[in-house]
Amino acid sequence: MAAPALTLVRRLCWRPLRDIRQAQAVCIPAIHLHMTAATMQVTQKDFEKAQEQLKLLKKDPGNETKLKLYALFKQATEGPCNSPKPGMLDFVKKAKWDAWNSLGNLSQDNARQKYTELVSSLLSAESASQKEDASPEEGRHDGYETIIVTTKNNITKIMFNRPDRKNAINHKMYREIIKALEEAGKDDSTIAVITGKGDYYSSGNDLNNFTNIQPGEMKKMASDGALLLKEFVGHFIDFPKPLIAVVNGPAIGICVTVLGLCDIVYASDRATFHSPFSQLGQSPEGCSSYLFPKIMGLAKANEMLLFNKKLTAAEACAQGLVTEVFPERTFQKEVWARLEAYASLPKNSLAVSKQLLRSAEKEKLHEVNSKECEVLKERWISDECINAIVSFFQKKSKL
Repeated sequence: MAAPALTLVRRLCWRPLRDIRQAQAVCIPAIHLHMTAATMQVTQKDFEKAQEQLKLLKKDPGNETKLKLYALFKQATEGPCNSPKPGMLDFVKKAKWDAWNSLGNLSQDNARQKYTELVSSLLSAESASQKEDASPEEGRHDGYETIIVTTKNNITKIMFNRPDRKNAINHKMYREIIKALEEAGKDDSTIAVITGKGDYYSSGNDLNNFTNIQPGEMKKMASDGALLLKEFVGHFIDFPKPLIAVVNGPAIGICVTVLGLCDIVYASDRATFHSPFSQLGQSPEGCSSYLFPKIMGLAKANEMLLFNKKLTAAEACAQGLVTEVFPERTFQKEVWARLEAYASLPKNSLAVSKQLLRSAEKEKLHEVNSKECEVLKERWISDECINAIVSFFQKKSKL
């Protein structure tokens, strides 16, 4: 669970865009802008209206989009970047400067045009998303924002629902997944399925989870993060029914490590599996320090957990982490046909059989989970961890 160590970028808080100090130290891609002769320039009044409309957004558009908006606003009101380049460790100013400077000599008129167009596209996308979310879906559970939970044909499906953030898990999502697992364990379904919406299964922990933390709050942050992680993993350990992961795309961090606690893992051939703990000066979680060597052997587990090796779906299957790999074009059809067949099996028989398989290890898994969380709590506040993250973001900023 990489996020707590990211307190070093604590100044990069996610406040509304009008307070631009929220910018996070992320890799800032070049902003490619395209204008045609037929494009009509917006008026100053349109530009000012777009600034007001931006405040109507209900969902955070993400840091990269915020930085584009900031850069276009500065270019539209002041012209090309004319301030000195900040130091590498001043993440807030560096991120803003890079975004603005990437616009080069774009005219102020064109910057106003692109700013207004971007705001309009964000409002349109949010409106379409709200209409989609408002559409009734059979068996959909109420009370969730970051995940979609449905029960149909004896299957409770928990779908990560932050596709614009590559299904990164923020604090709210952690708690909603915990709640969904609790409810799924008690409802009338036979099996439970976890999957992701969009191109990613999950990019792991949302890097914003522990930003804007003051230096004196770091120990509390680490302690709170460890407790949340322990509870999250504990629900996977204790889940009473067959739990099946349907990995529809790349998986990173915590969403990889808890796969060892699932009963079956089906993957698309475009899925990858990556747990970059040492790259960020951290250590394994999700009981992976115990289960991965048992699943794939110590040597292969070391490659992944110590040396950050990213596995393809085929490699993960060959090493035992994934049950079976399916071609992307037939993935959903083939997997869900199997899941529906599994869900028709006797419910109590499956539950009792799972408990027999898990009971011998359950106490050990909880012990491992507790130990991993204690170690991580110390790693998150260590100088080595902070330095590793600084290095990581410096490398990304040069890409």
